[in-house]
Amino acid sequence: MRKTTALARLFLGSLLIGGGTLAAAPAMDAALNQEARHATDRGIAYLKAHQSADGSWSDSVGVTSLALRGMLQNYHNYRETDKELISRSLHFISSKVQKDGSITEIPQLANYNTATAIQALKATGDPQYAEVIANAQRYLKGIQIDEGNGHSPDYKYYGGMGYGKKGDQADLSNEYIALEALKATDLNPNDPVWKKALVFIKRCQNSSETNDQEWAANDGGFIYRPGFSPYGGTESYGGMTYAGLASLLFAGLDKQDPAVEAAYKWMRANYTLDMNPGAHGPHGLYYYYNAFATAMFAYGDPVVVDSKGTSHNWRDDLAAKLVSLQRKDGSWVNEQSDKWWEGDPNLVTSWSVNALNLCIRE
Repeated sequence: MRKTTALARLFLGSLLIGGGTLAAAPAMDAALNQEARHATDRGIAYLKAHQSADGSWSDSVGVTSLALRGMLQNYHNYRETDKELISRSLHFISSKVQKDGSITEIPQLANYNTATAIQALKATGDPQYAEVIANAQRYLKGIQIDEGNGHSPDYKYYGGMGYGKKGDQADLSNEYIALEALKATDLNPNDPVWKKALVFIKRCQNSSETNDQEWAANDGGFIYRPGFSPYGGTESYGGMTYAGLASLLFAGLDKQDPAVEAAYKWMRANYTLDMNPGAHGPHGLYYYYNAFATAMFAYGDPVVVDSKGTSHNWRDDLAAKLVSLQRKDGSWVNEQSDKWWEGDPNLVTSWSVNALNLCIRE
């Protein structure tokens, strides 16, 4: 982790922003909290410097929405000095609203783009986007695999969502991003989409107690889709396990539910931020960090006791790791693998800022 001098720590500890003393997030080391804030400042400065003239980042609704959300949900909140930059990005996102309610520049990524877009629009707090968000919610619900395209609950992808229009195959990553968006935009918790989603989520879990698929083992972790992992076989791995845990919580399950307990058990047995556990390499590392932050924030406990009895403050651990990985120009990028867009510093910096925002949030 980048070292901070005692004098700098003293200065940061007494820093005033917006007329108030910076408070540490619950149970987070105060000095590390300040380092995390400084890292988000540097990350956002990098993003500001790399916004395209049309208001986008990487010509992508998804990346643009993640970058915008990172700014709007940062501890500085909205700043008037950023009005033009934020307006340009909102104009770009709004220009990609489609007749079916999706928000995307390409149909192949309609789910991801729409889900990230409405989270950013919601984060503005501006009621002018209410109709766009409502239409996008209907689009996301409409691509869920169910009786609407001839599939009953015994179909292994039932309740899942894929990349775009309603189809016959789904994956947990698309499901997780969509459910996060529906949760963030206040979809009614009694909407049928949640109950259907739980059918699919559980079928991606290595838990024979709650998964009705024959391939399921019993470590409690998750894979990409029923019976398939991109790393081979059906071995659980970190990115999907945290995405799965978050999805279970978004869909309304509590900590005492057997599926949640099984996922948390896997997390305790495989707690690490040095790698994406189970990925057999450096692939998807920053996706993992983002899903880790999302799931742990949703779960709510500040400290994790791993299966060996060691206590971990997840906020401190994640903040320290991301601070140590930030590049001199303020960006982050997966220098070992560009798989799944992790060679794009705009995407990875946006993910990192959003993850640090969750560490800092009180």
